Amino acid sequence: MTVVVLTGASSGIGRAAAKLCAARGDRLVLAARSRAGLEALAEAHAPGALVHTVDVADRVSVEALADAAVARYGRIDVWVDTAAVMAYGRFEDVPAEVFDQVIATDLIGSANVARAALRVFRSQGAGTLVLTGSLVGHVTAPYMSAYATAKWGQRALARTLRQETRDAKHIHVCQVVPGGVDTPIYTSAANYAGRIGRPPPPVDTAERVARVALKLADRPRAEASVGLTNRVVEFGFAALPRVYDALVGPMMRAVALSGRPVDPHEGNVFASRTRDDGGPARWGRGAAAAGAAAAAALSLAGAVALRARRGR
Repeated sequence: MTVVVLTGASSGIGRAAAKLCAARGDRLVLAARSRAGLEALAEAHAPGALVHTVDVADRVSVEALADAAVARYGRIDVWVDTAAVMAYGRFEDVPAEVFDQVIATDLIGSANVARAALRVFRSQGAGTLVLTGSLVGHVTAPYMSAYATAKWGQRALARTLRQETRDAKHIHVCQVVPGGVDTPIYTSAANYAGRIGRPPPPVDTAERVARVALKLADRPRAEASVGLTNRVVEFGFAALPRVYDALVGPMMRAVALSGRPVDPHEGNVFASRTRDDGGPARWGRGAAAAGAAAAAALSLAGAVALRARRGR
């Protein structure tokens, strides 16, 4: 049976992955900051799983998690890291300590996980690490400076690690790259934008992203994008940056920030808190139509740019 470590397992994509792994009989190590959430998950879906409280931003905590997994099962075959936090707001409005903690969790946390996983993988000669990136690791968007900075850094880290593990053909470093996903990260985020965040359409389920992450674990490749318009948005970002920059601000305000007002707060950036789960239907058809229109505009702009380049 496959031994799988899941960091960020208490909610969202990590929780969905835990359910899928349990259903197929994997031996599980469930880790996150919320022990209560992990214990509830294990009791309902993964009896016998090792539950371990961890903050990925704390390197010592992550190393202890790796040691606990090996002590219980003798090895780690797959490590899927989905732990992440987010902060909304203009860069100058987000407190420095909040910005820094988002980086600590989403980038340094990924580095801590990778360091611990690779230590075990090197000792046993095999293993697959799956990091959860983001479309915002390929493009930029206003009001998400800390998250975008972290995810761009994580993508650079993943590629570097793939280069450095070319000498070990059975060690793999992968990234799953989702766009909008129906998870609590948006409503749990720190917020200094005045309006509660929401996943931009089209919105995928956490289960779909989890399935793709586990598929990477079974058949490793560098990256798997999850999101109908991801490639279109990336193409517009790269092909015609001025048009993209003109459109992305209005698009974010229309589809990535809800109409629900909120006072400034630090969300779950520094500590776990009760999650406010939602669903993509909550955003309504207007938001979906606006997102589709913006994606179409980016696609058209990119196509025009590509045509112009070919005509030179």
